[in-house]
Amino acid sequence: MRPYGDLLVCGISTQRHTSVANFDEPLSSGDADFSASGLAAPSLIRLGFLSTVSLSEIKGCIGSVSPERHQRLLRRLGDYLAGLARP
Repeated sequence: MRPYGDLLVCGISTQRHTSVANFDEPLSSGDADFSASGLAAPSLIRLGFLSTVSLSEIKGCIGSVSPERHQRLLRRLGDYLAGLARP
């Protein structure tokens, strides 16, 4: 995030029952990118739980999601934010 180079991160929760339909993204053990995610259990990527984090606070990486999932999440968040900006 400008101007400091912080990262915008979203929460990940195993409390899948808290999912916001058409916004949050479930990540299930049967998904192709689940093992690469480094998660221990099926989880929910919470687009409504955002924060900025300084690079100095990042201790490492446990895993990643597929480029397709990442793009889908960015598109969904961008669409939501664009909708907030409309009069």
